[in-house]
Amino acid sequence: MQLEILTPESKVFSGKVLGIQLPGTDGSFEILDRHAAMIASLKKGRMKILKDKNSTESYDISSGFVEMLNNQATVLIESAKVAG
Repeated sequence: MQLEILTPESKVFSGKVLGIQLPGTDGSFEILDRHAAMIASLKKGRMKILKDKNSTESYDISSGFVEMLNNQATVLIESAKVAG
């Protein structure tokens, strides 16, 4: 699936991924390839990108939203910092 992570200042990430793990306001959840269309609110926490079977990338994010439509996930958040 295609993933875009956007803040008001910049595009944090754009590319093909296997899935993402997100901190939803009602609990953590995962979106994988070909997921059904959805919109969900996000809270401050850790977002993990599953780039391929052996590679991940994590960000500490602020609150925001995620939209999944036509196998494209768009994450709109106030801020994101690479988790260390």
